[in-house]
Amino acid sequence: SNPCSERERAMPANATYLFIASMDVDADKEALFNEVYDTEHIPALRKVPGVISARRSVAVPLTVSIGGETRTIVAEGEPRYSAMFELESPQLPTSAAWAAAVEYGRWPLQVRPFTRNRRHVLRKLL
Repeated sequence: SNPCSERERAMPANATYLFIASMDVDADKEALFNEVYDTEHIPALRKVPGVISARRSVAVPLTVSIGGETRTIVAEGEPRYSAMFELESPQLPTSAAWAAAVEYGRWPLQVRPFTRNRRHVLRKLL
């Protein structure tokens, strides 16, 4: 199969930016973090006009073949959790709707204070 046509089908034409928010969370707050992220935080952000998609991920060990050799790569210092948002505009994370969504529910008071190693990256999709 043609990898280009696969990618074109997977990415909506109007998605031009990828915003990635990554972080670690205190072990004793991990269950609450996952519950709030799945039931409140992601649903609220998905409703923001211009957000095309939102998905979460968790880091897992990576074994990869590079130059004919199989290697296990440990990404030292990388946050464990990430959320990826396909956006129509690079200005979206500064919009009033986005600002309201990130302060919705239990996230700001019961979860955010227990996160650390936070990284936010905006990428233009090619």
